[in-house]
This record gives sequence, C-alpha cells and structure tokens, in this order.
Amino acid sequence: MSDELGFDGQVAIITGAGGGLGREHALLMAGRGALIVVNDLGGSVDGTGSDQGAAAKVVEEIKAAGGEAVADTNTVATVEGGEAIVKTALDAFGRVDILVNNAGILRDKSFHNMTDDLVQGVLDVHLKGAFNVTAPAWKQMREQSYGRVISTSSAAGLFGNFGQANYGAAKMGLVGFTKVLAIEGAKHNVKANAIAPLAKTRMTEDLLGAFGDSVTPEYVSPLVTYLAHESCEPTGRVFSVGGGRIAEVFVAETAGWGSRELSPEDVREHWEEITDRDGYSVPTGIADETGLYVTFLQQAGA
Repeated sequence: MSDELGFDGQVAIITGAGGGLGREHALLMAGRGALIVVNDLGGSVDGTGSDQGAAAKVVEEIKAAGGEAVADTNTVATVEGGEAIVKTALDAFGRVDILVNNAGILRDKSFHNMTDDLVQGVLDVHLKGAFNVTAPAWKQMREQSYGRVISTSSAAGLFGNFGQANYGAAKMGLVGFTKVLAIEGAKHNVKANAIAPLAKTRMTEDLLGAFGDSVTPEYVSPLVTYLAHESCEPTGRVFSVGGGRIAEVFVAETAGWGSRELSPEDVREHWEEITDRDGYSVPTGIADETGLYVTFLQQAGA
C-alpha cells in the first residue's frame, strides 16, 4: 500500500509491552519502522513479583522480524521508575516521539471489601504510572515540538463494572489526564488520546470466557498505531476498540433547564427537561462547557 502509515525511525515507549496489548502494539509499530522501548516489569496480574524475561522476549521477536528495540524493566509506579524508562529511550535512541501508557494491574474486590492496599496499588500503576512516565517524556516532546501520547482507559471507568471501583476510578482518571494533555500539548504539536480496549489478555481471559477468542489483542493495535502516527489529527478523544470495531466515546451535556429563581422543587418538577438527551452538546474543554452557562445567563437576562 503506497500510503501505508510508517514511522521511519521514530521512537516509541510502550509500557506493559511484555505481553498482551502492549506486545501487539510494539510488534505492529516496529514492523512499520518505529524504534521500540519495550517496558515491562514482568509482574503478575495483581502487580506482585517481576520477571525481566518478558520484555526481553518481545525485543527478540522484534529483532527477529528485522526491527529494532530495547528492553526496559523499570516500574511505572514510581517517579524514579518513570524517569528511568524515558532515560532508556534517550540512551538507546536519542529521543522520544511516542508514548503508549499501557501498563496495568488488577486487584478486584467489591467496594465494601476493598482495602487501601487494593486501591493504592491500582492507582499507582494505572493513573500515577501514566503521570510518572509521561512527565519526563512530555519534556522531550515539548522541546522537539512533536509527540503522541496514547493512554489506556477502560469501559470499567467509562461505564462502570462491579468489583472494580479502584480500577474504574484510575481508568476514568486517565480520561481527564488525556483531555488536559491535549489542551496543553496543542501549541507544541503534541497530541493525546485514550483508548478503552476490549481484548483477551492475562488480565481479562477469566472474565471473557469463550468470547475472548473473538477479541484478541491484535484488533486493538491498528487504532493505537494510527493515533501514534504523525498524520493523526484527533486529540483529546476517547475510543472504544475491540474485535475489529472502533467507536468514539464522548462526554456530552444535555441542553438542560434552568431558572434564576431555582428551588429544589423546581429541580424535581423539571427533571425530564434537565435530563432530556435530545440536542446535547459535546464540550471540548472547560471553556466550551462554561460557555453553555454564559449563554443561559445571557438568555435569562442575568
């Protein structure tokens, strides 16, 4: 294909790339010319332990296919670890063009049984992990006036899922993270987007059962690869992806109802108008959303 999306020596850091989704992202981008930092601590699904062989094995796969990659086994869960991951990229390849925040763990428990260690560990890897790796990468991207950041959200955060208050909170946090990066990165040609993948991996195989065979990880990587490419224009967006299907997920706001003489009883009596989803808006930032209130106040003569 003459217009194939290639990366021509661009450098991509992919966290949690020792298996599952991250491995597929790494293999696809490496096959299109990207130089890959395969980051993976090699821990278990709940984040305990480590195995330095996971990242090395993917590097071997990439090199066997004619690509170029280096392994990194630092944790995303600390500031120092994030800095070390980016240092690996700079030492090996001299720059950072793409970051895919993919590392994750699961510590599921119904909320009434959830303890602080279950919460903190998940937040440290998913949410703070994205902060920890993106911060030093962001510095490089701003300096070179180019970058692509893709973070991995989840339907559990966007829509909710039993037993995953910790995971859902972290994953929805990444949506807010992405929205702000998109706004702050705009003048530096840094684009940020998020995906909510449905895929059979170590983390989901017990949940998906036989259905998992229809949503294997390779169906997610084409979207990630497009979002990582220099031709990608969308930024600050969220996409659901799995099994060959891609859809945009967005936060919308109803037209609403209001009164300058508002009372609790008014809220009750006008509930249907407040929640009527016809004629909704999709704000692209806090200024857009505030604009809805400005319009209302002007119309109300305030």
